[in-house]
Amino acid sequence: MASIAPSPVALSDAAGGQPLLHRQLFDATTGTYTYLIADVASGKGVIIDPVFEQHERDLSLIRELGIQLVASLDTHAHADHVTGSWLMHQATGCAIGLAQSARAQNVSLPLEHGDHVNFGSRHLQVRSTPGHTDGCVTYVLDDQSAAFTGDALLVRGCGRCDFQQGDPHTLWRSITEQIFSLPNSCLLYPGHDYTGRTLTSVAEEKAFNARLGGGANERDFVGHMTHMKLPHPGKIAIALPGNMRSGQPRDEQPAQHWAPVQRSFAGLPELPPSWLAEHRDAVTVLDVRTEDEVEGPDGRIETSLHIPLQELEQRQAELPSDRPLVVVCHAGSRSALATQQLLKAGFDRVANLRGGLLRWSDEGFPLVGSIHN
Repeated sequence: MASIAPSPVALSDAAGGQPLLHRQLFDATTGTYTYLIADVASGKGVIIDPVFEQHERDLSLIRELGIQLVASLDTHAHADHVTGSWLMHQATGCAIGLAQSARAQNVSLPLEHGDHVNFGSRHLQVRSTPGHTDGCVTYVLDDQSAAFTGDALLVRGCGRCDFQQGDPHTLWRSITEQIFSLPNSCLLYPGHDYTGRTLTSVAEEKAFNARLGGGANERDFVGHMTHMKLPHPGKIAIALPGNMRSGQPRDEQPAQHWAPVQRSFAGLPELPPSWLAEHRDAVTVLDVRTEDEVEGPDGRIETSLHIPLQELEQRQAELPSDRPLVVVCHAGSRSALATQQLLKAGFDRVANLRGGLLRWSDEGFPLVGSIHN
């Protein structure tokens, strides 16, 4: 398991004072929901149905909150997007969890009905809910207050049954026996939604689900599902083979980056002071503070280039094109704005100094002219 840097934010605060942190994340391109849940007391957590293209966003949140990721879990082998589980495993060392019946590669946590996925003092119970595919599972929180249903049951709907060994009779039994058997108050978190709905409950779906609620029987449900005439999933030729490798890229040649840049949850490329201290001669340090600050008692990083933020747009021609840029200010706020400006202007090798000169100084690195050294 990869080491986790301490977070400046208490996980209990991020969880709103509750014992469990729960975040719902969204991929607008595919309408996919990803869920991050963590036991506050231990700091251990799991992520459910991560999306390959959203890996940096999800990993940034995990790192910012200091969560030790135990497992990346998929509810099934998706046909509309590639999972981010392999990337999450590579970044954190977490296990990859998927139904054993899916028979996918790289799964280090093969799951069967009744298994528990533990994270700290909490766990998710695995319930087999095939029918959309033959390898679907639903993850039920230990106190049965919440369940993550993947594509088996959606808000006022359910997953299709016309590919990947889907079967409407099987899906009917999965939903009625494994999901509708949960308490009426159990909140249900779907794998997708395309109209902005985020969650539902067992009671609501029993009453209002147009396909299997409100007194519908198995014959009604099967008749509905077999006459939907849905188009073939547009991404299945890419998504399904990728998910049978748990999201491992076919060509696993690592991308060549100029630095180990990490993106904040806000999407900003950042570097830690320790990296800059070690590689200062290989980059240009751009200080965007005012002249008074640069010449004042707080000091500056030796050999840094000074262009105040308010002058940056007009003076971009002064920036070297053959060296990466690391942008700094007092605490990282103005340099974040400068970094965004430079990225929009076409500078592709640029990053913000995480925490600014305050963190640089706190970690013991020198500042020329500082009265605090």
